[in-house]
Amino acid sequence: MEIAKVMAKGQVTIPMSVRKKLNLKEGDKVAFIEKDGVILIANSTMMALLQVQDAFEGEAKRIGLESEEDVVALVKEVRREMREDK
Repeated sequence: MEIAKVMAKGQVTIPMSVRKKLNLKEGDKVAFIEKDGVILIANSTMMALLQVQDAFEGEAKRIGLESEEDVVALVKEVRREMREDK
């Protein structure tokens, strides 16, 4: 467990060990999440990535992408269509 002091303006220094675990760098944003009466802190970029992953879960299978080759073929097809539209 790590402890940090709240300063006069509500600022808190996140301990180095926590920043490393969350992969936080200068300028990164953090998210505060309430769960069962406890406030959790998370790397907001990672939270957004996880939300995107959840949103797309099952989409590859739904459109028939089963391998890396399928993805490469889809990208080539989209690029070809874009060139044709120009």
